[in-house]
Amino acid sequence: MSPRTAFEKFRAARDLLLELRQDHDRAHTEFRWPELDEFNWALDWFDVVAKGNDRTALHVVGGQTEEKVSYAELSERSDRLANGLRAAGVRRGDRLLMMLDNQLAVWEAQLAAMKLGLVVVPTFTTVSGADLVDRVERADVRHVLTTPDLTEGFAWLPSHVTKICAGRVPGWLALDDLRSAPAGFVPDAPTRADETLFLYFTSGTTSRPKLVRHTHVSYPVGHLSGMYWNGVRPGDVHLNVSAPGWAKHAWSSFFVPLNAEASVLSVTTANAKDLMDRMVRHDVTTFCAPPTVWRMLIQEDLRNWKVSLREAGSVGEPLNPEVVEQVRAAWGVTVRDGYGQTETTAQIGNSPTLPVRLGSMGKPLPGYDIVLVDPATGAVGDDGEVCVSLSPRPLGVMPGYVDDEEKNAKTFAGGYYHTGDIAHRDADGYLHYLGRTDDMFKSYDHRISPFELESVLLEHDAVAEAAVVPAPDPVGLVVPKAYVALAAGESPDLATARRILDHVRANLAPHQWVRRLEFATLPKTTSGKIRRNELRARDVERAAGTEFPGTVEYLADELLEAALPAAPGIG
Repeated sequence: MSPRTAFEKFRAARDLLLELRQDHDRAHTEFRWPELDEFNWALDWFDVVAKGNDRTALHVVGGQTEEKVSYAELSERSDRLANGLRAAGVRRGDRLLMMLDNQLAVWEAQLAAMKLGLVVVPTFTTVSGADLVDRVERADVRHVLTTPDLTEGFAWLPSHVTKICAGRVPGWLALDDLRSAPAGFVPDAPTRADETLFLYFTSGTTSRPKLVRHTHVSYPVGHLSGMYWNGVRPGDVHLNVSAPGWAKHAWSSFFVPLNAEASVLSVTTANAKDLMDRMVRHDVTTFCAPPTVWRMLIQEDLRNWKVSLREAGSVGEPLNPEVVEQVRAAWGVTVRDGYGQTETTAQIGNSPTLPVRLGSMGKPLPGYDIVLVDPATGAVGDDGEVCVSLSPRPLGVMPGYVDDEEKNAKTFAGGYYHTGDIAHRDADGYLHYLGRTDDMFKSYDHRISPFELESVLLEHDAVAEAAVVPAPDPVGLVVPKAYVALAAGESPDLATARRILDHVRANLAPHQWVRRLEFATLPKTTSGKIRRNELRARDVERAAGTEFPGTVEYLADELLEAALPAAPGIG
């Protein structure tokens, strides 16, 4: 028997997950990552399944424009672009910064880059000028691809950087000219599995963004775990809400659906009604969005949209149970939490046939062995930091951060990949998210999980979003403070504050009661994650005497009778 090809190895691993989609525990036990020494996903997988395949691979809908291509067409277009880039002097190992919004060029260019052996540096379109300079310098970028309206932001580029535009701008190479090259791409060499494919900058909510390296297997093959969690099958229409600059776009708008031989629907809109209109019009069967989008959707009456969803997922931050219940009541589909990071693919999740426990992250996904390690003692148990066992090392875990050996040593200490998140494992093996190691705090000697308090706050009709942080306190050291963004039509006044605090008191243990509340617009990263570090810093400054004009802080012990429990050892 001749050795199996890379295509056959990959397909066998994928087909096993499709076959075992009804049995999570069996899939987790039996799945093994394929062993690949050489692999180029664009050439060894996509082009093979695309040959003669007229099914829709990609349908991009944005404003008044629509672009739709089949698998075969997308394969040929990326061939032509790869040949055009090669003719323009682009070479294997070069770094290509891609700063595009959702448009056909994203998928074409990413496939072409893989075929050429380029290193892609995905960048969101709203990146600041200083951050853009930092990315170009730290990633040693040699080529830039962007849209006409963003080219002015690159006027400072050194002359050795090739400038490519998805449009026509003087001084820039036009993408249309490059993609007019002949079809029939021939690679200049095999692609080693460990060659770098992506350099991702993390969102940097608390520090300078880290530079994450991924290979030709860690993301293309590693996202098989995400395919299993998303529940995407051949022939599905899959919609993911994400911008191309983020790792979640590669996850759920690229590798997950195309690994499954499904169709990608990409919708650009900031309007919840328009998004749901598109879901209905294009018969979306599988849908994934971050919690911020789900919270936006439930501000509408979901019953007005007769969706065709079979699967719905949420990833980025834990989704609060109240949102899950509202979607289930309206659409009859359960939004399932998934967990992964830029540094990894999907590690943990409520897979389609796994009974969902509200508030749970789910169970370890196929290919991942998850252990909980006590951050103080290093003991393994049912409570602690979420860590990925590296024996054996999952394909979906990054090789490491670029030029940061100190961070790498800490992240991979003890034979684990350390996520920095804290969780609890229940008797049935479900993991329950408690918070980041730097978000958890103690108040009056009780450990507080901001997520648990935020979940209760979101159950109140007046609350659209909430963030709980520790605020300095002379007795308890710190106490839970809630920053609340109100739902439409609600007034940021004393009566609303009292209603919300009453709700918290009725649904949480005394040591968890929110003791301070402030109405505010929550600061967020460009990926939609709440910047809790900014809120914490604000309260530290307030405790030091800094005034914040126009803000009002409501104190529970002043508004509610006997709101606060006695401090330990007092009374």
